[in-house]
Amino acid sequence: MIQSPRTRVRVKICGITRLTDALIAVEAGVDALGFVFVPGTPRYIEPAAAAEIIQQLPPFISRTGLFVNASEEVIRNIAIQTGIDTLQLHGEEPPELGQTLGGCWKVIQAFRVRDAASLESLPAYRSSSHAWLLDAYVAGAHGGTGAQFDWTLALEAKRLGHPIVLAGGLNPESVERAIQQVHPYALDVSSGVESSPGLKCPQRIRAFLDAVISSGSRKNP
Repeated sequence: MIQSPRTRVRVKICGITRLTDALIAVEAGVDALGFVFVPGTPRYIEPAAAAEIIQQLPPFISRTGLFVNASEEVIRNIAIQTGIDTLQLHGEEPPELGQTLGGCWKVIQAFRVRDAASLESLPAYRSSSHAWLLDAYVAGAHGGTGAQFDWTLALEAKRLGHPIVLAGGLNPESVERAIQQVHPYALDVSSGVESSPGLKCPQRIRAFLDAVISSGSRKNP
């Protein structure tokens, strides 16, 4: 996978449930917004509500839909209804699903990292995904916990030569350290910029983006 030249690490804010939060994030300089289509989770948004937000976003902002072990039919229907351009598969989806969907949408395959053994399955998803998202392993949860894993494992994953999206434990206070230590392709933050689950904090959004921009990551590592 060829990585495009960039001036800084890209940022995705996930768990968007309100238009005001989305527009504040756009104004602050975010590259992508994430919408959680996992019923029963704190940041779940109805596809129709997500579509209303997405229709009001400016161009050049990526729209990502997060799914956990959803069927191909469900994913396709929601993607078409909402207008998302990227799929984040955050469960135990087989590589074949990403290969099938990858012809129509960008695919990010997520992995919950507990130890070095958690990285063993990554190579099987090289051709079925455009990037790998690494999040902390928390029993009974598929993300959005704010927990951090050992970032030295992210460095090991980088050596496999696929774009890495770093998630878990990111916030305005930790983001500069994350960039300096890992130099990921992108960062994915949710709880770290919230006042409560699903409700973003404008001050923390701006502080996060400001920290990224001033982090010294203006050149590719």
